[in-house]
Amino acid sequence: MSPRADAPAAATLHGPEPVTCLPGVGPTLAGRLAGMGIECVRDLWFHLPLRYEDRTRLTPIAQLAAGAPAQVEGRVAAVERGFRYRPLLRVALEDDSGATLTLRFFHFRAAQVAQFEPGAWFRAYGEVRYGSHGPEMVHPRYRRLAEQERGQVGDRLDPIYPAAEGVGQATLLRLVGRALDRLPAPEQLELLPTAVLAQLHLPSLDAALRTVHRPPVGSDLDAFARGVHPAQQRLAFEELLAHQLSLRRQRLSVRSAPAPRIQGPGRLAQALRRALPFRLTAAQRRVVAEVQADLKSREPMMRLVQGDVGSGKTVVAALAAARVIEAGHQVALMAPTELLAEQHAHNLAAWFAPLQIEPVWLSGKVKGKARSSALARIAAGAPLTVGTHALMQEGVGFARLGLAIIDEQHRFGVHQRLRLRDKGAAGEGVPHQLVMTATPIPRTLAMTAYADLDVSVIDALPPGRTPVRTVVIGAGRRGEVIERIRASGRAGRQVYWVCTLIEDSEEIDAQAAEATFQALCSQLPDLRVGLLHGRLKPAQKQAVMAAFQRGGLDLLVATTVIEVGVDVSNASLMIVENAERLGLAQLHQLRGRVGRGAEASTCVLMYQAPLSEMARQRLALLRRSNDGFEIAEKDLQLRGPGELLGTRQTGLPGFRIADLVRDARWLPAVRDASEALLAQAPATADALIERWVGAAERYAAA
Repeated sequence: MSPRADAPAAATLHGPEPVTCLPGVGPTLAGRLAGMGIECVRDLWFHLPLRYEDRTRLTPIAQLAAGAPAQVEGRVAAVERGFRYRPLLRVALEDDSGATLTLRFFHFRAAQVAQFEPGAWFRAYGEVRYGSHGPEMVHPRYRRLAEQERGQVGDRLDPIYPAAEGVGQATLLRLVGRALDRLPAPEQLELLPTAVLAQLHLPSLDAALRTVHRPPVGSDLDAFARGVHPAQQRLAFEELLAHQLSLRRQRLSVRSAPAPRIQGPGRLAQALRRALPFRLTAAQRRVVAEVQADLKSREPMMRLVQGDVGSGKTVVAALAAARVIEAGHQVALMAPTELLAEQHAHNLAAWFAPLQIEPVWLSGKVKGKARSSALARIAAGAPLTVGTHALMQEGVGFARLGLAIIDEQHRFGVHQRLRLRDKGAAGEGVPHQLVMTATPIPRTLAMTAYADLDVSVIDALPPGRTPVRTVVIGAGRRGEVIERIRASGRAGRQVYWVCTLIEDSEEIDAQAAEATFQALCSQLPDLRVGLLHGRLKPAQKQAVMAAFQRGGLDLLVATTVIEVGVDVSNASLMIVENAERLGLAQLHQLRGRVGRGAEASTCVLMYQAPLSEMARQRLALLRRSNDGFEIAEKDLQLRGPGELLGTRQTGLPGFRIADLVRDARWLPAVRDASEALLAQAPATADALIERWVGAAERYAAA
């Protein structure tokens, strides 16, 4: 592909026209539209329909099918208002066949009731259902007909747009129509090279927009509903390309700032490897080499290390830290929860102790003299700091930050990650970045969401680990589970019991865990039972975990606070209560807390019936698979990319029409096109980014 040879002239489009240039758009409506992200005429071109309604035909009332939307015409035969439990309006429509349809309204005004005069003709559109009085529509869209309008229908599908208060469908339909009338000539609108369109058999942007907004009669409604109509796919491809370009452009921008070149013999890293109580796996050694090569460059490292639960990502980070420290720079490791950060601090302290390096600990709970002392040590050049979000707060200053390590990176907001990076943006430039996740990112998602990162995968577990056996049972078999715990305790094995609730509330979760703790203490009086939840004070949490880790507790009742960061090799049984309420990734993370030793381990997923179809699919997959990447792919299909990545936290812009699962087949072509455009037609790349991503591009830098 050679974009420059046939790059469209539209890369130099005129500035966007404001929506106020359209008839009928005054300051009030313009303000409401701005709240929807519509500020210029071009925004209306890309304000795409959610779905379509087929009002190109009329269905006789006698032929209505339950569960299907339909459009009917009929005269008002009867009107009834009732107030049995709440206000109710029922209107009987009768057509020429003599059949009757009931229109049912629960919210209505007196003016609406007055419209329905007996004998007046109405057209109604809605989903049909059958009640005690025959076919009916609840809150259909309707309008009164003049005599000359009877039998006259539209000639295209009706688009239904994302609306807002004060900006209804009629307004949007009118404005989008006027905006389409102002489309420039097709050759001025087009940004994709004609060679790309021909190669991928995609229509022009002009044709795609006109088809998506005004589908002609005979259009494939099913294809539109599934988002696979050629016009929709044309727009999806361009949107994916714009996001890819945005991320790659940001990657180039971030990497234009220099980072410290980490060279030297690596004696500290070698000493650390010799002091470790285990040998690295081949997968760990490969990733260590990739990180080491990055650190030698003046380009800042931006590497994502992903690996399944227990694959040993922290060791890779520790060896990178040793090289940076030996070169005279500081290292900061940030984790999203205090429990996980404490676990990292504990492990790093043990590994670095033979090297005479003690990590500085900083979290929001560190106050007074302890905080002042930690801040002074960091400012004076302490080689290694471990903490939570507190590392990004004002007052935390690093002397020579050379490496920022971020664990479970998708839990942090973009601006938070940028703030940590910026704390080293002085002197020799920006620090290297190493981000880690135990939530495997499907290749489909990584190609788009992390186009600005190099990705390393630790795809093997340490030797001696046995796969965790997963059992799915109903809550009615709770007694059997209690006996299984009793047997594990007698055998000297430790057990987790994880409590989950629908409500996202530490207080309510804590209450549930307290109640379960009391019940299990009563049912298992011979076992030592501990309790861990988010509302305990840090010292209490640390004491409970320390007791469990040294074998002082047989059973730990906990909330999902133990999802990451807890490593107890003697724990070989986990019970997850109400497992149907959790997503695949979280269940897989929890399951990873057992099976960390040589003993055969079991995870019992206990559910409350009845199960939804999605919950049934999740639990069935976990029962048969321990492959984190297979689980992540399924999670992507079930929950979508926003949920999997934590879009609210990452700031990853949402897609208007593209779908990373449905449209995955375009991603290789998107990647090729982005490379060619950036190299050969940068002005076109800029125009695509501005059209689809706009201000959201600033988020991509993290």
